Amino acid sequence: MSDKTTRERIVDAADRLFYRQGYAHTSFTDIAGVVQISRGNFYHHFKTKDEILEAVIAFRLAKTQAMLERWEAEGKNPEERIRHFIHILVANWDDIKLYGCPVGTLSTELAKLNHASQEEAKRVFTLFRTWLCRQFADLGHEAEADELALHLLARSQGVAMMANAFHDRAFVAQEVKQMCDWVASYAQPAGGSVKRSGAAKRKKTR
Repeated sequence: MSDKTTRERIVDAADRLFYRQGYAHTSFTDIAGVVQISRGNFYHHFKTKDEILEAVIAFRLAKTQAMLERWEAEGKNPEERIRHFIHILVANWDDIKLYGCPVGTLSTELAKLNHASQEEAKRVFTLFRTWLCRQFADLGHEAEADELALHLLARSQGVAMMANAFHDRAFVAQEVKQMCDWVASYAQPAGGSVKRSGAAKRKKTR
């Protein structure tokens, strides 16, 4: 087995364990046990847990970028592409109800630990923010695109948190529908609806 393949298996196992157990509660032994390699072989690839964390964040960034590019290719228009983002809550329901959002949980934990990698972990949120901003701009709302992107990110994080707390699938389905309806209201042709202020628009998603 090549070094590259072994390293990838370590990162994949660490990614899953950091999500399910948390970074602080995951040890070298836990990761080595999943990968089924000796500690000596493990240390050949990573000397510290922080090195593994850096590799996991890079892995998540690459995976997120690939997902966004796929949505870009599959979506016929900006509204459809944004719906791909919203429907993560449904597609990943089984994991979210048990562990929460992988992006949000890691960012929150690293912030509590005042860890040096918290800014790097935030880059995953930034990828989503930038991508959503571009979609809203393409819908014709360039002036407020970043505000809309942040609002949708915040609401989806709140829904993920409630899903993790209450395990209520009907609630998640209802929230997903409301968010999709909200996005659809921005896709209407000019003059098709009354122009709303930023505050009114945010209120519409609640």
